[in-house]
Amino acid sequence: MTHAPHPSYTLRPATPSDIDGARRLMLDTFYSEFGYGYVPAWHRDVVDIAGTYLDDPRHLLLVAVHDGEVVATTGVRSAGPVHPPHPRWLAERYPDGTTAQIVRVYVRRGHRRHGLARTLVHMAADFAATTPGYDSIYLHTNVRAEGAEGFWRSMAKEVFDARTTGEHGPGVDTVHFEIPMPQPGPGPVQS
Repeated sequence: MTHAPHPSYTLRPATPSDIDGARRLMLDTFYSEFGYGYVPAWHRDVVDIAGTYLDDPRHLLLVAVHDGEVVATTGVRSAGPVHPPHPRWLAERYPDGTTAQIVRVYVRRGHRRHGLARTLVHMAADFAATTPGYDSIYLHTNVRAEGAEGFWRSMAKEVFDARTTGEHGPGVDTVHFEIPMPQPGPGPVQS
């Protein structure tokens, strides 16, 4: 199912021709939005977008394209939070294999507030609901990113606020969320 928040945007599963644009958006986000740049331990999927998202039928990368440019991304990976740095109980609650983790929800400045992220997340949740083996939809976010906390609170239920415990160390403002599993529709998003 394709959702379109505005007719000038095309929202769909990524193709090989989208890889460079998606990677550029992700890297730009790490450097300009998050301020810490590329971290190999956290961002392996960005180096191998095809192998991570396009070649695995249980994974998905969605893109929003405007005038031939990838301006938004959202991914689904079959993985839960990793312990450490996340708490053991959280990793046990959302195990690899049965957890659809929403990742890389990024929208380029100038294209925000058009419903792109919300629509892409709904598409990702629909994919998880129609892909065999997923029991839950999980994500975590750095709430220091502009608008992130309010956005996720409007779509998901907080599971754990790591800011309250300091478990990740100083300067890491991570909140973990779960999105309710949608009722399965007619079939998975094709990639």
